Amino acid sequence: MDRTRHFRTAVLTGVLLLLGGLTACTDDERAFSLSAPEIFYVPANGGKKVFPLRVDGPGPDTPGARRLTVDVAPGSKGAVRLRASSPDCRGSAAHVVCEGPAASLYGLTTDVFAPVAAKGSKPGDTGNLRLTYVTTDGGKLTARTRVVVGEPVLELLTPASYKGVRPGAEVTSSMVVRNAGVVPVQGLALVVDAGDLEFVRRYANCRYPELQHGNQAVCSLPGVRIDPGKSVTVRPGLRLRASSTTMYGSFHRQVWPLRAGPGPNQSFSQGGEHGDGPALQAEATKTPAGTFTEAGDFVSVLLAAGADYEVSGADLHGDPGDIRKVRLTVRNNGPGDPGWSTRLVFGPPPGSAVLKEPMAEIDDGDFEPYCDHDGSTYTCDVKGLAPGRSRAFEFTLRLGGPATGSVRIEDKGSGPSDSPGPGGTSGRHDPDAGNDQASVDVTG
Repeated sequence: MDRTRHFRTAVLTGVLLLLGGLTACTDDERAFSLSAPEIFYVPANGGKKVFPLRVDGPGPDTPGARRLTVDVAPGSKGAVRLRASSPDCRGSAAHVVCEGPAASLYGLTTDVFAPVAAKGSKPGDTGNLRLTYVTTDGGKLTARTRVVVGEPVLELLTPASYKGVRPGAEVTSSMVVRNAGVVPVQGLALVVDAGDLEFVRRYANCRYPELQHGNQAVCSLPGVRIDPGKSVTVRPGLRLRASSTTMYGSFHRQVWPLRAGPGPNQSFSQGGEHGDGPALQAEATKTPAGTFTEAGDFVSVLLAAGADYEVSGADLHGDPGDIRKVRLTVRNNGPGDPGWSTRLVFGPPPGSAVLKEPMAEIDDGDFEPYCDHDGSTYTCDVKGLAPGRSRAFEFTLRLGGPATGSVRIEDKGSGPSDSPGPGGTSGRHDPDAGNDQASVDVTG
């Protein structure tokens, strides 16, 4: 299983709570909008972070000048300063103006300028930025951001893998969040991607975006405060139902400061109805021992199930020099789906030569051999097979004399040139090893 495939389809990267800017319309009534985070945390040591300013509207090819102006508000210079990072930006530590390409910010965060902690500031100091964006037709959009010196660092207590789970059974995951940073955080955002599982209960303060087919929960807990070094437990525990077939499943959890928005590698989808269950709440708790992971984690769910893989052999009749095709088939008889855990190993009958082998298209019209060849055997990745599905590998042979070759299937990790399956998991726990190998016979 590729863990990223469940979470990267049509997701929008941005902030959970944004300050809405003004809206300006061009002559053809196309609208611009400007958004910036309500709070932006900067490293206390003066380090730079990408500022998630976003402009939406007509595309970047729309003619006309654009201008972005950023000002440190009066009374804020002791906490925050500006650092320009583009040749199209000019100004001072309190006032930066960006024009031309540097102000073409459509749908992107920007690094053309960066708020940084002022010299002599200390964690907890705050300042304000005023941002003004002039559109192609002269319309003006504005936004404000409060800058906080020092950063909260939210971490999740990662539980041990759920092992021996009955197919289709319910699992409950507790969520403990720790602030390992240097400043408090007010408001918690929690996102859960169910992955191979599904939600049993949907909570009132979580959205379930249609874009993710209800398989993602985007939750807001605005009243939660977590001081540095302190932890909270989110209750009730997250209830999920395990897959009935996927032997190596997982779900993904993310946390971030609600009013600051997600980090650069965090994402969520827009829209969705709220759940009809109780609201999630966070209670102060003593920090438990265990492994904490910053920003998010994957939790493995391993089923108490196996997968009966079966391989077919072949009988080839002909004289030496005759050309024959051999089709080797792998089938998953179930009940489990072990993901990309298995490969087929084909040893051609001695004396026969392989003229054609399975090929993979790596580019438009460009092919390369699909199977690895070490001189005596061909090793082919079976990839994923759901229960009841099969995959065939076709070879063309020039027959030699009567001889017997072999075909077998093996778990990744059991051979010399292992390539681990996604997630580092493998193994079929095959309940019937007797059909894992077969012969390929050449007879006259």
